[in-house]
Amino acid sequence: MSSAYLYAAVRTPFGRFGGALAESRPDDLAAAALTGVLGKAPDLDPGSIGDVVWGCANQAGEDNRNVGRMAVLLAGLPVEVPATTVNRLCGSSLDAAMIGSRAVETGDADIVVAGGVESMTRAPWVLPKPSRAFPAGNVTAVSTTLGWRLVNANMPKEWTVSLGEANEMLGEKFGISRERQDAFAANSHNLADAAWTAGFYDDLVVPVDGLTRDEGIRPGSTAAKLAALKPSFRPDGTITAGNASPLNDGASAVILASEEAADRIGRAPLARVAGRGVSAVEPPMFGYAPVAAADRALARAGITWNDVSAVELNEAFAVQSLACVDAWDIDPAIVNAKGGAIAIGHPLGASGGRILGTLAARLRESGDRWGVAAICIGVGQALAVVLENVA
Repeated sequence: MSSAYLYAAVRTPFGRFGGALAESRPDDLAAAALTGVLGKAPDLDPGSIGDVVWGCANQAGEDNRNVGRMAVLLAGLPVEVPATTVNRLCGSSLDAAMIGSRAVETGDADIVVAGGVESMTRAPWVLPKPSRAFPAGNVTAVSTTLGWRLVNANMPKEWTVSLGEANEMLGEKFGISRERQDAFAANSHNLADAAWTAGFYDDLVVPVDGLTRDEGIRPGSTAAKLAALKPSFRPDGTITAGNASPLNDGASAVILASEEAADRIGRAPLARVAGRGVSAVEPPMFGYAPVAAADRALARAGITWNDVSAVELNEAFAVQSLACVDAWDIDPAIVNAKGGAIAIGHPLGASGGRILGTLAARLRESGDRWGVAAICIGVGQALAVVLENVA
């Protein structure tokens, strides 16, 4: 088997819910990310792309009918370029990259584009379809923006609590205080602002529909300011709108290929996919699932946490991020050094591609060898990828 390498990564700026990208269809966002990443490969003949693997969590509205294939067609790629869409909720685009890397390693494809998209603003309300026409009772329209909907009555109720309540439970289990969560969240905003100001994201982000920078970053955030916010899920809870990721719109994409494909792509690879990991836990503890996923990815790469210099952990909630960092017993300074999802945003299907591209860029900037990208996933799962810097 050959190795799979990451050659380029691009994402759109992430827009706020109902914000600058509210009028942007998810298939158009996906096409923008796809076009943007191919712009990083000037010598690549799009017709030589073996497959496009795309992630999306909702797929209930304009992102239906295989949004990956829609992106290929809207981006003007040859109609012969195939595409599929995968759904592992928040981990969808990281799953897409993992699938793409396996295709390269096995020789099923020499060049794969992977990515993902989500428009949480444009996620529709849905009505359950009755088994018989014209029911006499009322019917409720259900939002598809986030979380459980149309739940099977056979699913245990303790498994279907809200994402926020699940993380309140996680915070109780590990004794993680509101103060720690607010400090973590404030740091995310300030690190993201500093990274944008320093130009770190200039090469990673392509403007779309007039938006040039992540819309949700709040420079000058402090734990004291965040402490004034009311709890969102329990009257006496610790989770607020300030220490959890927001609802967002955006897309991301990466190019994965064999080492031999460098000449056709027109650039040298940035990083090698060295290990992958997947894990599952009871659904309410989903925020803790990255612990095992990352440990498995490290084992498959043949390294330990002592070798790792950079971590990109998707910040679904500050509490679950802190729980994972504590469990790994690593230096918090290596985690999300350019800001995380609490500040940048978390458009579900796009976040995995974002953290993978950011990780590769961090390793290139620092010259360090090993990094980990990890993401928690609703209903009790997680994914992780180990990258080896080869730039």
